[in-house]
Amino acid sequence: MTAKDTFFQVKKTLNVGGKIIDLTQPKVMGILNITPDSFFSGSRLQSEKEILLQAEKMLIESADFLDLGAYSSRVGATDISPEEEEKRLIPAIKIIVKNFPEALLSVDTFRATIAEKAIENGAHIINDISGGNLDEHMFKTVGKLKVPYVLMHMKGNPQTMKDLNHYENMMQEISFYFSEKIAQLKEAGVKDIILDPGFGFAKNVEQNFKLLQHLEDFRILGYPVLAGLSRKSMIWRSLNISPQQALNGTSVLNTIALQHGASILRVHDVKEAMECIKLTTLLNSNAV
Repeated sequence: MTAKDTFFQVKKTLNVGGKIIDLTQPKVMGILNITPDSFFSGSRLQSEKEILLQAEKMLIESADFLDLGAYSSRVGATDISPEEEEKRLIPAIKIIVKNFPEALLSVDTFRATIAEKAIENGAHIINDISGGNLDEHMFKTVGKLKVPYVLMHMKGNPQTMKDLNHYENMMQEISFYFSEKIAQLKEAGVKDIILDPGFGFAKNVEQNFKLLQHLEDFRILGYPVLAGLSRKSMIWRSLNISPQQALNGTSVLNTIALQHGASILRVHDVKEAMECIKLTTLLNSNAV
């Protein structure tokens, strides 16, 4: 343990649906995309059978959370209405809750109304790619619901973000963004906050690698960090492969994220992420 580790105390527990989750051991969040157009075709789930089979597979492989999203946030994704998002998302939550009542569910949405309906139907965590910027009611809603909130950094929206990757000092700007948002969330009564620096969101490949290299800098803010690197373009563009071929690269970057302080890995491939955590934990336990 370094001096930096002892100086900055990062919150290591989450209250998720009345269960206290200990983040001393990093956790895995499995991605369930209830969309027809997510960037990784292998993650697109349409039918009830597909949703249940993938949820079961991830839970068997020891996923700690399942993250359901019905609005594709890939670069240039088609905007859909709240009604369409709800139509896709809520039935999926209901069938997972019915078949796997012990599963801890996160809902990937930037809309407060959708977040509230998701929690009412059995979800436990709100994962907002916009950090409250796309819905002014989000923070108040999270505070009212008293659920954990994943605060992600992004500029613009999925349709515009690729052109908004100019920074004078990226790490400083993201840290300031987080500190301002944390203050607003605390004022709204939100207790459990998870920081997501937003790999691939208003950041180019070079910026993504810089962000990964300095991931531990966010420890100063005192909250756990989620790393969403799974099959992202920083991997497949760098290796000149496709997202379908990016599992090995994902494992490499997930391992680096763990070494730089990530508490949660958000992934398409749970088994491999669990292996990264197990081996990294063994490495750290034998460190001098």
